Amino acid sequence: MLRLCALAGFKDVGIARLSLQAGSSRLVPARRDAYVIRLLIADHQRKLGTCPIEKLTTRTKKSSPSTLLVRSTYRYHPDTQQQAMAHLTTNAFTRRFLTATARPTVNKLNLSSTRAALSSLAQYPQHRSPKAQSSLKSAAPLSTLNSRQIQTAADSSAVNPDKIPSDDGEKFKITLDADYYQTYKCDAPSLELEMTKAELVQMYRWMVTMRRMEMAADALYKQKMIRGFCHLAIGQEAVSVGMESAIKPDDKVITAYRCHPFAVLRGGTIKGVIAELLGRKDGMSSGKGGSMHIFTPTFFGGNGIVGAQVPVGAGIALAQKYLNQDDKHATFIMYGDGASNQGQVFEAFNMAKLWNLPAVFVCENNLYGMGTSAERSSSNTKYFTRGDQIPGLQANGMDVLSVHNACKYAKEWTTSGKGPLLLEFITYRYGGHSMSDPGTTYRSREEIQHMRSTNDPITGLRNRLLEWNVIEEAELKAIDKQAKAEVDVAVEEAKKSPEPNPETDMWTDIYYKGTAPKWMRGREKEEVHRYKPEECKDLM
Repeated sequence: MLRLCALAGFKDVGIARLSLQAGSSRLVPARRDAYVIRLLIADHQRKLGTCPIEKLTTRTKKSSPSTLLVRSTYRYHPDTQQQAMAHLTTNAFTRRFLTATARPTVNKLNLSSTRAALSSLAQYPQHRSPKAQSSLKSAAPLSTLNSRQIQTAADSSAVNPDKIPSDDGEKFKITLDADYYQTYKCDAPSLELEMTKAELVQMYRWMVTMRRMEMAADALYKQKMIRGFCHLAIGQEAVSVGMESAIKPDDKVITAYRCHPFAVLRGGTIKGVIAELLGRKDGMSSGKGGSMHIFTPTFFGGNGIVGAQVPVGAGIALAQKYLNQDDKHATFIMYGDGASNQGQVFEAFNMAKLWNLPAVFVCENNLYGMGTSAERSSSNTKYFTRGDQIPGLQANGMDVLSVHNACKYAKEWTTSGKGPLLLEFITYRYGGHSMSDPGTTYRSREEIQHMRSTNDPITGLRNRLLEWNVIEEAELKAIDKQAKAEVDVAVEEAKKSPEPNPETDMWTDIYYKGTAPKWMRGREKEEVHRYKPEECKDLM
């Protein structure tokens, strides 16, 4: 399967992305991040003597009183399609935006197989158009697809099935794709990792369960049982599961508001998370924290202020160093591409490097900060290079094995005394930024469906487990059913949990006992009253 992506903006259609798949003559434009297709057509005309592109259909939609969206479907003529595709793949200005796969059965966005595909098309004459290339450079920035090119499929790992042991607890080697990682001032991790069949199955079970939990939260929100903010991580399960499988319970994690899977994997419960979302007393924060403020002894939240958790995470790493734990444990400090331009993030980078803290800064790059694409908000979308003196590593965040390997490498780096490391995981959320965001006003439904069908982390691992004969399909279906049943039971138990008592519970868990200042009223529930002025004099 050969997939070509050339970004194009139609003169009479507005902005569109042009996508062509081999075996199909349809090109379906989406409406963002584009180049000018008329230059592409002109280049075809000049080099091939004909324009193989024709318009099939046009649809219009009024998105607002002042905005009319026009969407057109184009196709290549069947008799010139192969020649046109060869021209696209060998043309200098489109080669940069090409993604392809050498495997015929699975759709992937894979950099290494791009080279293989180009090599397989070497029999076609190479066409270059300096004029068109110059025009395209002036039409839009060339970095438009940089952050998307690393998105290899979730099942790209390779292994020799003959070497898989029969014992579930015996380790065997898995070789990752050579283009899984990009580095900055450091060496790439080894592409070989050792896993057991039991560990792989546990990863699958965790990811399926986390998605079921988030789907349950989605349903409860739509039933108006969950109020306020709610940010779901559907599609990003590989990051939390891959990280947790690579680190130890005594390592520390702090993240932003898309935190539910981390809370469960770091010692919480599904019931505790759902009850917290419902505002019930059995919630992990007694119903007072909500979606963004969930904690465990080794998980420091869930934080609602964009980027504010990053300097706090640096402080946790400082505590580890102060307590002489920096040779054993590390702090993983999560933030998103939307927070990457915050000044406090760069300040935390500086202090962590200055003091050589055991800090792993982790950018979950899901390509959109709320409704703004990374290309529109950041002049440098290679977030793993932004640490200045801090080395960086970019990895495929849609593959749980890639995340596992990167996190294992990062912990070994920091605990060996090399100081902080910056990780960037290229991932994707299927839903909107939050429950109030449909997620389809700034990206197309085709884009979302493409990511679901070609890069889903659960499907990718599932395919590999079956291909490697790690587990039977019937057993995977049983795991799916168990995950659904577990979440359903937890939801029902959470619904039965009582609501907090505002007269008493509001004043608890504010200060650790004995640390509250004397002048602060409401330290305990017995102090829930208004102080008289004369009483305050004795407390100052």
